[in-house]
Amino acid sequence: MSPRDINLKDLRPEIPSARITDNMSSDERFQNETLRPVAKLQDELLLAVFRNYITKHKNKFYELKLEKRFEYIENAIQRDIKFRNSLKGVIIGQFTLEEYDNYIKNSSSLNKRMMNIVKERIQSNIQLLENNMAY
Repeated sequence: MSPRDINLKDLRPEIPSARITDNMSSDERFQNETLRPVAKLQDELLLAVFRNYITKHKNKFYELKLEKRFEYIENAIQRDIKFRNSLKGVIIGQFTLEEYDNYIKNSSSLNKRMMNIVKERIQSNIQLLENNMAY
């Protein structure tokens, strides 16, 4: 393993709830070993990227009630391809070379898992997205 790969793995937080078992699929294993820790590590950056998205879309997010804000987050991630690709880059840029090799073998399925995790991370931090808490 290269020094870069070692450093990347050392930075990642442990997630006790992300268990690894022998009978799980390779996608689920990748999700728990790589995607969840990377998303947690990148939490603040993901929020900053989403704040920027809100600003570029004229702050309409701040006018919405809570339930609609959850929908707004989901729609932004699912429908705005440029934004979605930006979020993917925030995650993929933290992969080791071996993880990237595994990712490209089944990127379509793993992208769905990745975007669900990113959506959950942003939604679970929705209180940090209040207009007066931006940055």
